[in-house]
Amino acid sequence: MLLGVLDSSFLFLPLGNDLLLVALTAQYRDRWPYYVLLSTAGSTLGCLAVDVVSRKGGEAGLKKRLSPRRFDYVKRRIAKRATLALALASLAPPPFPFTAVVAAAAAFDYPRRELIATIAISRAARFTIAALLALWFGPRILRLAETPAVERSVVIFAAVCITGSGISIFRWIQRSRKRD
Repeated sequence: MLLGVLDSSFLFLPLGNDLLLVALTAQYRDRWPYYVLLSTAGSTLGCLAVDVVSRKGGEAGLKKRLSPRRFDYVKRRIAKRATLALALASLAPPPFPFTAVVAAAAAFDYPRRELIATIAISRAARFTIAALLALWFGPRILRLAETPAVERSVVIFAAVCITGSGISIFRWIQRSRKRD
């Protein structure tokens, strides 16, 4: 659940929640609904954190981050199809900018209850599909995970995530100091 919160908030953990869900489901097959529930809850809570911060910054905060042309485009799209955009972003795998869509919807005051409900339902669908695939391919996934190449890749992936998260935190602190 904690990884879900971090993955869907401000840190850089692409596929972290998905990979953990798949690994746990492949190994402990009878617990997959529990893993789906925790992944969904964590991801939704992470989005709630993004929502709170983005609403506080509002449109003015978003204007600072986007060019005028891009800002107008995002505003039009969110106004017309926010629910669809949130649902598709929740289902899409990285590198789709999921957090950016959540932040934009919140900044433009999309109703919080609808935002959270859309994300929770869509994320539950995504994590259920991942878990079912892990059940189907589980033994092969576990054999593959034990190979030296995958073990090295996991170490490299962790280093990239730690570096990306460090950069995100640094930028966040830097921006908050500029505002003060």
